[in-house]
Amino acid sequence: MNPLTDGPHQHQPIATAGAALEDAAAAVVLVHGRGASARSMLGFADAFDQPSVAYLAPQAAGSTWYPRSFLAPLAQNEPGLSSGLQAIADLLDRIRDAGIHPEQTVLLGFSQGACLASEFVARHPQRYGGLVALSGGLIGNGEIDDAPAPDDKAFDYDGSLDGTPVFLGCSDRDPHIPPARVEQTAEVFQQLGGDVTKRIYEGMGHTVNDDELRFARTLLREVVASA
Repeated sequence: MNPLTDGPHQHQPIATAGAALEDAAAAVVLVHGRGASARSMLGFADAFDQPSVAYLAPQAAGSTWYPRSFLAPLAQNEPGLSSGLQAIADLLDRIRDAGIHPEQTVLLGFSQGACLASEFVARHPQRYGGLVALSGGLIGNGEIDDAPAPDDKAFDYDGSLDGTPVFLGCSDRDPHIPPARVEQTAEVFQQLGGDVTKRIYEGMGHTVNDDELRFARTLLREVVASA
């Protein structure tokens, strides 16, 4: 089995909300976290209140995109990782085929979904409408806090985001996401030419706050206005 084309997350349902894709001015890909569901992400559609936007949320098999921590060596998270990245690619192709370009498409993920969305954008840099990574960061066991990388991740991606807005929000005490990885992720996206906003919130925990929602709402309104 080739995990890029027929992995565990292929042929899974897509939850939708908002405008029909063929009528939408913009699209948002919503990537759920570990143990959650695609449908649970559709609450963002109500929070953003943009009726001309199509919201599409892919479902992970078993509600988990990859089995181990996002800080584990890449090989330990296969085939789920590659299959999850392919699920996003397939969904973006569907959106593009409906006439919505990447510049009018925002990728938003929470927790494991934020990690997967961040990794996808870093591996496939171009001008997107935006990336909103809530409590997440790039995947792999690369260097953190000046400790040597154990083996497989150098975070040396090629290409350009061409000014894509990138928002990274996380708690300073998140039990799953080291702030150092968020810092590292911000540096990588800056090097790739992203317009990066990073906000570390004191004592927030592993959740989403109103400030993050306001930023994402404003970003989406700008994407819709430019469509």
